[in-house]
Amino acid sequence: MNEIRLAVTAEDRRIAALAALAVGLTLAEAALPSPIPGVKPGFANIVILLVMLRYGFATAVWVMAIRLLAASLMLGSFLSPGFWLAAAGAVASMGVLYAVRYFPRRLFGPVSFSVLMAFAHVGGQLVLAKLWLFADADISLLMPVFALAALVFGAVNGLIVARLIAQDGMPDAQSTHA
Repeated sequence: MNEIRLAVTAEDRRIAALAALAVGLTLAEAALPSPIPGVKPGFANIVILLVMLRYGFATAVWVMAIRLLAASLMLGSFLSPGFWLAAAGAVASMGVLYAVRYFPRRLFGPVSFSVLMAFAHVGGQLVLAKLWLFADADISLLMPVFALAALVFGAVNGLIVARLIAQDGMPDAQSTHA
C-alpha cells in the first residue's frame, strides 16, 4: 500500500491553532442565550481580524473557512439554513476585510475594521435571508436591531483586538498589504 505523506509547516500549525481558537469561541458563543434570535457577539471575528492584521488576508481566509466548516459540523448545522446564513455573513465580512487592509492606518484601525466587518456580516445574512428564506417578508424592520448589535459588538470586538495588538507590540501584516 502506498503512503502519502504531507509536510506540515509552521504556517499550517499556526492556522490550525488559530482556527481551533475561533472554533472554540464559536462553540462557546452558541451556548450563550440570546434574547433576540440571530444576534450574537461574533467572538470568533476577534480571531479573524487579529489574524488578518498579523498574518495577512490569505491566512484569515483559511482560519475563517476552517472555523465555519468545523463549527457547523460540531453544532450539527452543516448545510442547514443557519450554515448558509453564517457563510453569507462570513463571505461578506471577508470581502470587507479584503478592502480595508488598504485603508490608511492613521485613519482606520481595529475598531473601525471590526465595525465594518460586523455590518458586512449582518448585511450578507440579511440579503441571503431576503432572497432565499423570507422573499415575501419585510425584513427591513429587523435592520435597526441588527445594525445596533453590529455597531456594539463590532466596537467591543475591535477594542479587544486593538488591546491585544497594543500588548503584543508586533508589526502587522497590513502595513505590507499582505
